[in-house]
Amino acid sequence: MNNFIYEIPTKVYFGENQLQGNLSQEIKKYGNKVLLVYGGGSIKKIGLYQKIVNELKNSNIEIYEFSGIEPNPKHTSINEAASICKENDIDIILAVGGGSVIDSSKLISAGKYYDGDVWDLVLKKAEIQKAMPIITILTMSAAGSEMNNNAIISNKETHEKKGIKSPLFIPKVSFLDPTITYSVNKYQTACGSFDILSHIMETYFSRNSGLYMLDTVMEGLMKTVIKYAKIAYNEPENYEARANLMWASSWAINGFARMDRQPNVWVCHLLEHQLSAFYDITHGLGLAILTPRYLRYLLNENTVDRFYSFGVNVWNIDFSLPKTEVAKKSIECLENLCYKDLELTNNLSDLNIDDKHFEEMANRICSNGAVKGFIDLDKKDIIKIFKYCL
Repeated sequence: MNNFIYEIPTKVYFGENQLQGNLSQEIKKYGNKVLLVYGGGSIKKIGLYQKIVNELKNSNIEIYEFSGIEPNPKHTSINEAASICKENDIDIILAVGGGSVIDSSKLISAGKYYDGDVWDLVLKKAEIQKAMPIITILTMSAAGSEMNNNAIISNKETHEKKGIKSPLFIPKVSFLDPTITYSVNKYQTACGSFDILSHIMETYFSRNSGLYMLDTVMEGLMKTVIKYAKIAYNEPENYEARANLMWASSWAINGFARMDRQPNVWVCHLLEHQLSAFYDITHGLGLAILTPRYLRYLLNENTVDRFYSFGVNVWNIDFSLPKTEVAKKSIECLENLCYKDLELTNNLSDLNIDDKHFEEMANRICSNGAVKGFIDLDKKDIIKIFKYCL
C-alpha cells in the first residue's frame, strides 16, 4: 500500500428541497456578488432558475449571469465570463448544471485573476495563483465535477480538448438534489450513466496493484450504476435510481478510488477527448463506443485475471467457467448494457465519423511516446482501436 494524502473539502447538501435557506447562507460566507453560470434554458423550463433567483434576491445577494455554456465548453466562452468577474469584482461563482458548466466555472474562477487567455492556464504557460470560490447545483449525474479538482476544456480553433486541475478548483459546497435530474432525457441519462461507469472502470483496469478494499468499492459502484442506469432510463422520476446515480457520480471521480493507483492513465478518456475535440460528440457516447473495443484489445493471458474479477464480481458471471470465457462474457455484458438496455449507437459511422483524422489524433495521444495504461499502446494500437469503432 502506497503512502497518500486524501481530502475532500466539499460540503454536500444531498436530497430534495435543500436549497431554501441553505444556498444563500453558504454564498454569504464568501461574499455578496455572485456570477450565476448555466448552460441552455433547461433550468428555466423546470423552474430551478426562478427558485435560485428568488432565494438570492430575498437575501439581497447581487446576481450577475453568464449562460450558454456548451456541452464541450469552449475557452472563448470562459474568457467572456472571466471578464464579467473582473469588471464587476464578483465574489463567488454559482454553477448550475452538469460537468460542462461546473468545469467552465472552475476555469472562470481562475480566469478572474489572470490577465491573458485562460487557454494559457490549460497549456500550463501560466500558473494558477488564485481562484474564486465555487458553489454548485448539480443538474445531471455524469462528470462528477461537483466534488473534485478537475476540469475539461475545449479549444475549437485548434481541435484540442484538455484537462486541467488545481486544488483551488474543488467546489466549496455542492447541492445534490436527485429530483432536479428527473427532466434529464433518455439519451443524456444513458450517456451520463456510462460516463460514471467509465470513471470507475478506467481506475479498476489498472496495471498497478491496489487495495482489496478499493477493488470491492469500485465493484459495488459499478454494480450500482449498471442497476440504476437501466431503471432511470425507463423510469425517469424514480427517486431511488436518480439518487444512486447522483451519489455514484460524485464518488466515481473524487479521488477516493484512485488514491492507491497513481499514476494511472485513462486511455479511453484520452481517445474520446480527441473524438469530441474534432467532432464535438457527447462525451459519454464516445466512451460507450470506445470502451468495449478498448477492452477487447487489452484482453490477453497477462490481463485476463482482471477481466475475470470484473465478470464474476460485477456481472455475476459463473465463476466456475474458464477465465477467458468469463472475460469475453464480461465485455458482452457491457455491450448489452450500452447498446441494448441504454440504446446507444455502437459505432462512429452512425455519427458520420470516418478515419480522416485518426492518424493525427493518434499522434497527439502518443506525442510523448507509448501510452502506459493497463498495457502499453503505441500510435498503431490507438489507430486500430479507433478503426474498430467505425
